[in-house]
Amino acid sequence: MSTLFRKIIDREIPADIVFEDELCMAFRDIHPQAPTHVLVIPKKEIPSLADARAEDQALLGHLLLTIRSLAVTLGLADGYRVVANCGAHGGQSVDHLHFHLLGGRHLGWPPG
Repeated sequence: MSTLFRKIIDREIPADIVFEDELCMAFRDIHPQAPTHVLVIPKKEIPSLADARAEDQALLGHLLLTIRSLAVTLGLADGYRVVANCGAHGGQSVDHLHFHLLGGRHLGWPPG
């Protein structure tokens, strides 16, 4: 069964896509928690960070460098936060690895 993110990758569900290449995609969160809230996902289906394998090392690095580049493009010079929820207790709601890129306001700590 396809996840919500697989359906976005396959263009079965629309999304406000801000970046895409052969390995990953970034789109705006439909329930933003900050003025800028973008999800960055690999096109390879990896359920969560806990499921990443050694063979995914280059892909994970690509995702993080893509996030850094997006932060610049999206004007987050004052700072930003990157979050990867992992598992039910970590708040993960879609079983497809994704990183939240949040910025555009002061982000307090602890996050919740």
